[in-house]
Amino acid sequence: ESCAKCHGADGNATARGTPSLAGQQPTYLIAAIHEYHRGDRAKGSMKSTMGDSGRLELENLAAYYAAQTPVQRPVPARGDVATGEKLSTMCGGCHGAKGVSRDAATPSLAGQDFDYLLKATKAYWTTRKSWGMQRYVAGLGDKDVENIVAFYAAQKPLAADKVPGPTDELAAKCNRCHDDDSNPAMVAPKLKGQDRDYLIMAMREYRDDKRESSAMHRMSFPYGNAMIESIATWFAKQPAK
Repeated sequence: ESCAKCHGADGNATARGTPSLAGQQPTYLIAAIHEYHRGDRAKGSMKSTMGDSGRLELENLAAYYAAQTPVQRPVPARGDVATGEKLSTMCGGCHGAKGVSRDAATPSLAGQDFDYLLKATKAYWTTRKSWGMQRYVAGLGDKDVENIVAFYAAQKPLAADKVPGPTDELAAKCNRCHDDDSNPAMVAPKLKGQDRDYLIMAMREYRDDKRESSAMHRMSFPYGNAMIESIATWFAKQPAK
């Protein structure tokens, strides 16, 4: 009920600058809500709203909003949608075709509030931390960002997929950083052929926030032990490069 004051009873916000939560990817929502609750994201009103909520309560909250049907927000006459579509090619690799993510840990952008997307994207120039996002937006100008946001705001939102993917799909997500031979500048360690027990230990530590990497913690946060063991087994069986 306290969230509904800003985000709407069903997660479809109407106030400009406030993101809609309806149909958003559940794992991403869980991670974002926990970041606000811990104070990792600097917005005091969000932290105070969630108060002393426990982990299970916050995850139930994320599950509720992920299950709602998203409604497209009004699109202001700003930016060039066609130009933004051309510039969004890189974004689609993670956020999905036309901004509809199929990765439970990556947010959908389709139909989201224009002002919110604009502010959130520009924040990667200064305060928000994400190696991939920071690297990409560094080469964009104000007009580029506005055009990309216009494209995503104009797209039809769709509800999140709630079923985790099979092991090979989860491994493919890891490969974006860890085994991407197309990007020689990537410094993430290779996983193929690594020792299975080591991979299990490392992934559990990232998941439980015992190793310092906010990106890895967000990625592995929803993984249970069985899922981690399955991913580790897959990588351990691959030939090392």
